[in-house]
Amino acid sequence: MHKGKITIHDISKELGIDSSTVSRALNNSPRVSKKTKEKISAKAKELGYQRNSLASKLRTNKTHTIGVIIPRISRHFFASAIAGIEETAYDAGYDVIICQSLDSYEREQKLIETLLANRVDGIIISISMETTNYNHLDRYKANGFPMIFFDRPCETEKNTNVIIDDFQASFEVTEHLIFNGYKNIVHFSGPQTNLLYQNRCKGYKAALKKHKYPIRKEYIIESKLMEEDGIENAKKALNLPNVDAIYSANDMAAISAMQYLKSQNIKIPEQIAFAGFSNEPVSAVIEPSLTTVNQPSFEMGKVATNILFDQLNNNTRENKTTILEPTLIIRNSSSKTNNN
Repeated sequence: MHKGKITIHDISKELGIDSSTVSRALNNSPRVSKKTKEKISAKAKELGYQRNSLASKLRTNKTHTIGVIIPRISRHFFASAIAGIEETAYDAGYDVIICQSLDSYEREQKLIETLLANRVDGIIISISMETTNYNHLDRYKANGFPMIFFDRPCETEKNTNVIIDDFQASFEVTEHLIFNGYKNIVHFSGPQTNLLYQNRCKGYKAALKKHKYPIRKEYIIESKLMEEDGIENAKKALNLPNVDAIYSANDMAAISAMQYLKSQNIKIPEQIAFAGFSNEPVSAVIEPSLTTVNQPSFEMGKVATNILFDQLNNNTRENKTTILEPTLIIRNSSSKTNNN
């Protein structure tokens, strides 16, 4: 019986094979015959040998681990993107460390430091709503590590972004409401310090402008678009004159606003129509079902990971933006006849 951790030398002693040959075999070296490899592998398994992956990683200066920072794992969009990231990373032999910033700048800073300390080979990140200063990200990139931004783009130097066309998607949602006869459309916007929400707000304004509708500042209500914000925004919208539609830059705020208005006996969409953004699963099953924008989140995760590996393998860092196509999903919340 062996006591303690099994080493290469234990396998070597058992088989009467030189320890350097055992090491080469376990590292799948072409210098060792298939028959010998199989013999050594079987003995290693029998003895319960485990490779010291940390020592191996330190020797190669690669950990074969990537870090992922997202605002919230509870959001279907981010959970689906992580599935795409993990599938791609697993196929490439990489582990994934997943972190949540909870949309906090301070927490995001600490997570970058943690991932740097854990020597991850690269980071895929969707920045927090509070992030307006990018020094912590630049410090990480200055160490030579690749960083890919997804969903929420970052416009500092030499950045790689994987996003959807937020402007166009937002334009199409607003125009859909206009085509359905709605004239006084309130927009629940995310923080205008964030490029993603800037683009969605610009799309909303562009659709109004195209159809010669006035752009009214009081009809743009800015918040973090959490559940409680949806309720507060709905109360504000009710105090505005003639509001007949609400377009929210995410589904969460749209759904809580809809529930609040229904509690006030306001009929949706007959009195106030709704549209959201991100196609959370609940948006299809609430009553009425919510018109929204579907983002190819799983594909976005895969694309971002493949770009990261491409940069790792070719040692390149480039300024590149990949834009994926979103889809407008029209449901009952935006139809005056409520029979779409």
